[in-house]
Amino acid sequence: MNATSTSHQTSRQAQDELVLVLGGTGKTGRRVAERLKARGICTRIASRTTLPAFDWQDPSGWQAVLQGVSAVYITYAPDLAIPGATEAIRRFVDEAVSSGVQRLVLLSGRGEEEAQACERIVQAAGVEWTVVRASWFLQNFSEGEFLGMVREGAITLPAADIPEPFIDVNDIADVAVAALTEPGHAYETYEVTGPRCLTFTELADEISCAAGREVRFTPIPKDAFAEALAESGAPDEIVWLLKYLFETVLDGRNAHVGDGVQRALGRAPADVTAFAHRIAARGTWQAADEATTA
Repeated sequence: MNATSTSHQTSRQAQDELVLVLGGTGKTGRRVAERLKARGICTRIASRTTLPAFDWQDPSGWQAVLQGVSAVYITYAPDLAIPGATEAIRRFVDEAVSSGVQRLVLLSGRGEEEAQACERIVQAAGVEWTVVRASWFLQNFSEGEFLGMVREGAITLPAADIPEPFIDVNDIADVAVAALTEPGHAYETYEVTGPRCLTFTELADEISCAAGREVRFTPIPKDAFAEALAESGAPDEIVWLLKYLFETVLDGRNAHVGDGVQRALGRAPADVTAFAHRIAARGTWQAADEATTA
């Protein structure tokens, strides 16, 4: 497709379509919404704090959120592996199709049996679908669960030094937006990863080099990690989820790169080195004691 036809396609959708972004304040949803709006696409962000509100645990509000919507970006928080996610996805997809939604884009996870069950639900919906099956987010270390560890100088996780092709969330957002707004992505499963696999030790080395100070990876027992999470006040489902992910997704089954970004966008995914230098330049990884006195 040439630039002119792509522009015409986007212009038509800006006038005629409404795209719903579930989890529009999350790591991927926020970026997807920003990109849609930048393209002039009419966008509805839905979460528990929006009007109309959306709550995975309260289907009574789903009809209002879906009114007039033609395409949906589906993210399930905290993860599709959580018990009950499959039933919620099935019920939402049924509601969406009944409401006239014509295109579904699902954010899924690699190597998760429960996530693949949710993929099959979307694929059987009878409308256009795209699955974006992602590896571990690099942004978990810059704006998420493990940022505090980086600032403290020690990434302490119950992970063996097994390679993982960490992905920049911006690439996920670019793929999702293409699937939501452009032709040629229907009925595709894009396995999106970074361009190379790194162990947690190698990831810590990349962060250290970019941040200009040592950040170590220190493996700890799974039970000790779960206990520390519980003591920190983390919800039970988050404790369960992280323990599950370290026991399954990071057991080596995903120690290979995918070609989803290249297939969807025609370019290579962002490398961890570029990501690390970009984040370090913002001061995000400033040491905890320096941040206190700054």
